[in-house]
Amino acid sequence: MYLSAEKKQELFSQYGKSNKDTGSAESQIALFSYRISHLTEHLKKNHKDFGTQKALIKLVGKRRSLLDYLKDRDIERYRAIIKALNIRK
Repeated sequence: MYLSAEKKQELFSQYGKSNKDTGSAESQIALFSYRISHLTEHLKKNHKDFGTQKALIKLVGKRRSLLDYLKDRDIERYRAIIKALNIRK
């Protein structure tokens, strides 16, 4: 499996408040970004995998919703996560 428990803990500890912080917007955005990059690489090799393509589009939408939420609540946290993950806006 491409996303092990150790990798999740690493993402949560790096972008969340602690390694137990799995629900904050920053940690969820980081997890979605990791999954998006993995699915993008998969689609570069398997361009006819339309199920994965649909999942990728849904995931990007979820990440966008979380980013919009964070932008409305706290603009500084939004700017920090955008810069840390190199996400275009």
